[in-house]
Amino acid sequence: MVRYLQLAHNEWDPASKSSKTKVLHNFGREDQLDRAAVERLVTSLCRLLDPERAATVRTPGELNYQGSAAFGGAYLLDQLWRQLSIDKIMTSMLARTRRGPYTERVLFALVANRALDASSKLAASHWVGRRAHIDGLASCSDDACYRAMDWLHECRDAIEKKVFDQVATLLNLQVDLLFFDTTSTYFEIDTPDEGVDRDERGIPLPDDRGAGSASTLTAPPGTRRCGNGC
Repeated sequence: MVRYLQLAHNEWDPASKSSKTKVLHNFGREDQLDRAAVERLVTSLCRLLDPERAATVRTPGELNYQGSAAFGGAYLLDQLWRQLSIDKIMTSMLARTRRGPYTERVLFALVANRALDASSKLAASHWVGRRAHIDGLASCSDDACYRAMDWLHECRDAIEKKVFDQVATLLNLQVDLLFFDTTSTYFEIDTPDEGVDRDERGIPLPDDRGAGSASTLTAPPGTRRCGNGC
């Protein structure tokens, strides 16, 4: 991979209401960079600064860039999480166990990950602290995620009730009808469905048996007999 270095400056364009990059100088390919020429350029520019500021520019400071993590989306969700008092509800319930408030932060991190960058619990544990900053949670492990989910599964009914009461009070709601997501809901019965004759395209064949007849319809060649679910 070949990289090129440029000295650029961002300028605000009031017409387009956006920031545009203006290239001030092209240094060329990084592997062919004339570092002596860059040093001469820095020295020339430092002449325009006062001596103290020029010395700061010439001498590297103590801060070194190591990386960055997204924070905006997690911060917004965390504020909503706190406004609904979910953190206080979980923390008060965790106080009666041997678990600490760390569990509440792990559960929030899983919610934030599902909202911002949906992935598995293993991937979410690597997402925290590396790709996203979660306030109060510098890092996380997949074991911590599974343990937090185990606790949530044990007391989710109580948490759901407390959160509902909090939201209803906060928004001054009078609830008469509740909607539930039934995407993964299904049911089974003990007795199988009666067989249906179908043609080669799976379309049910018409039942032309006479009323009261006990004879069985014989399917023509190329048909198959199966339950209603096939």
